[in-house]
Amino acid sequence: MAIKVIAQLREVKLGKNPGKKFVMRPDLYVPIAEKKVFAEAATHSGISAGVIKAAWDAAGEVIRTWATEGHSIPLPGLGTMRFGVRSKAVEKLEDVKANLISVRRIIFTPNVDVKDELKNTSIQITCLDEDGNVLKRVTSGDSGDIEDNENGSGTESGNGSGSGSEGGNTNGGNTGGNTGGGGDGGDDGGDDLDKN
Repeated sequence: MAIKVIAQLREVKLGKNPGKKFVMRPDLYVPIAEKKVFAEAATHSGISAGVIKAAWDAAGEVIRTWATEGHSIPLPGLGTMRFGVRSKAVEKLEDVKANLISVRRIIFTPNVDVKDELKNTSIQITCLDEDGNVLKRVTSGDSGDIEDNENGSGTESGNGSGSGSEGGNTNGGNTGGNTGGGGDGGDDGGDDLDKN
């Protein structure tokens, strides 16, 4: 298996060096229907799809309830999930108000197995010209570093240590500026005040 990415030649008008550049984006993935997920899980477990769906629905209800109470919830086989906020930092007690919160966040921390799976999955890049014609295909030779959203660092090496730099987005694509180093896209310079 491989993650598919497209690098397409486009006119970039923003930034220090505008001009024609190859811009990367994930290849479009077809969403998998919920029904298919339950059917596949049933095949792997020997438990009926209906029972799996009922259990999943019940677990989802518990996860939503506990997460909104401030708990970090284990997602078996995947990692943990919790809610948090991003906000501005202030010096004076009287300045602490609800309007300091700029965004509510869902924080997912993958477990080691999920990180290892992503680290070891190759990335296939298809290069396209402006008209969508294939110019070449390459397999990425990147180090496989994983972004560590939990610690606010942009990359995480295989041994679990962070590099301390945040690339400005959380989804690994090229949307840019989603969580730039200390505020949403750097707009408020705030701190994370995550619920634990």
